[in-house]
Amino acid sequence: MPDKKPSIGIVGCGRMGTALGKTLAGLGYPFAGVSSLHVSSARRVADLCGIETVSDQPWEMTSLADVVFITTPDDVIMPVCRRIAEEGGFASQPVVLHCSGAHPSTILESARLSGSSIGSMHPLQSFASIDIQGNPFDGIRVAIEGDYQAVLTASGIATDLGATPFEIQTDGKPLYHAAAVVASNFLVTLMDVAFRLAEKSGIPPEAAFSVLRPLIDGTLANIGKVGICQALTGPVVRGDFRTVETHIEKIGQTIPEILPFYQSMIQFTAQLAKTGGRITDDTLQQFMKMG
Repeated sequence: MPDKKPSIGIVGCGRMGTALGKTLAGLGYPFAGVSSLHVSSARRVADLCGIETVSDQPWEMTSLADVVFITTPDDVIMPVCRRIAEEGGFASQPVVLHCSGAHPSTILESARLSGSSIGSMHPLQSFASIDIQGNPFDGIRVAIEGDYQAVLTASGIATDLGATPFEIQTDGKPLYHAAAVVASNFLVTLMDVAFRLAEKSGIPPEAAFSVLRPLIDGTLANIGKVGICQALTGPVVRGDFRTVETHIEKIGQTIPEILPFYQSMIQFTAQLAKTGGRITDDTLQQFMKMG
């Protein structure tokens, strides 16, 4: 006979709370209720999930939940948790989880002091809308950290959602989030620089992505196959100083605001190449002087 699913309470009915609520309800999880600053928001999620209990005072339902998700904006997770604790909302000693990528589980310390097990469960996915279609968690990765019982519970829920959970260190949470920012946000910035350079070369702006995409896809595939250092190609690993000097000269003439970015990337690429044994220390030093 399958294990009984824990009852869920959701505090905060924005994009994450909506996605979790709708998906978990569809998987047969029972709900203690949902709460939001505005009852209308809680009612919207409750209607999506077939839930009766809604409130703008979360402690009214969190005391009945086995697992409480605090899915409010990041900057109010701690005070919301503290207020629930003050009102006796963790009397049942539930597992209390937040879904922030940037903050560790320790911001839920007030729940732990009330006897609860605390953790964080961050889906590596962008939730752009409250209009949830299908299962947005299916096939994604979910970072989990916190107390033993919280990690165990969150891992089970993530697996039920169709995601793959992985555990990180609590004190490493800011670095985990920084990694996600670099891999996602900075990639967009990097592509913008590439597209601007391509446009200056004569490639129509609307064609830049289609022109560069095979190179982008090939590079990502190579990283997966042979790793970071061996996937590195181009003038740096060839020790081609003249090509880089030509780039610097032309960029300085046409898009000078990009030049510091390009020079910095050349230096970091040279350091990577040296670490991977692709260039000598003398070659590294010559590239470092190009900044």
